[in-house]
Amino acid sequence: SIVSGEGGLSRYLEEIRRFPMLQPQEEYMLAKRYAEHEDTSAAHKLVTSHLRLVAKIAMGYRGYGLPIGEVISEGNVGLMQAVKKFEPERGFRLATYAMWWIKASIQEYILRSWSLVKMGTTANQKRLFFNLRKVKGKIQALDDGDLKPDQIAEIATRLNVSEAEVVSMNRRLSGDASLNAPIRATEGESGEWQDWLVDDHESQEEMLIEQDELENRRGMLSGALAVLNDRER
Repeated sequence: SIVSGEGGLSRYLEEIRRFPMLQPQEEYMLAKRYAEHEDTSAAHKLVTSHLRLVAKIAMGYRGYGLPIGEVISEGNVGLMQAVKKFEPERGFRLATYAMWWIKASIQEYILRSWSLVKMGTTANQKRLFFNLRKVKGKIQALDDGDLKPDQIAEIATRLNVSEAEVVSMNRRLSGDASLNAPIRATEGESGEWQDWLVDDHESQEEMLIEQDELENRRGMLSGALAVLNDRER
């Protein structure tokens, strides 16, 4: 782990502050150098200049009781993946693009680490795990126990999942004592683990990036179908 204990965390955060932030033009040129010439020194600068972003995102997941060093390490893996796949000519800043990869990497780690959700590997299960508590709060359905039929329907519509998936995840979360156990925050506030779930609403940029990915996949599928049709002719 890159961080152990609060002292180690403070040292790490102090260390990564020394790496300068990049201006848009410098970031663009470094990304081009890495994409076109596999310049590892350019990749190193892109990664180190965004380590603060990873740490900031990782702090939002501290409520899960997992070692913060591991959470940051997983976020750094996501950052490196983002640097590898980043296409500067698309017009996005690296930070905007990398946020999606960092969050995905951290959330995968959390899902792997919680025995509760070992089976929660589908996109719908992940969406429910990270958002169910928040949506229940919005519709005043925070009592433990089974949801009412109209509440189930409302949650399913809001999260674009089936009603059966809502019922299943709600029972898992409600029945897990570790998630409902009271915790004490550093400022003396109290709450439950579930109250600390990170707001996973996507920004406009993240939605555009995901739309891009979806269009790429559709293009690949169309190409594959065209080849299939040619063979059948």
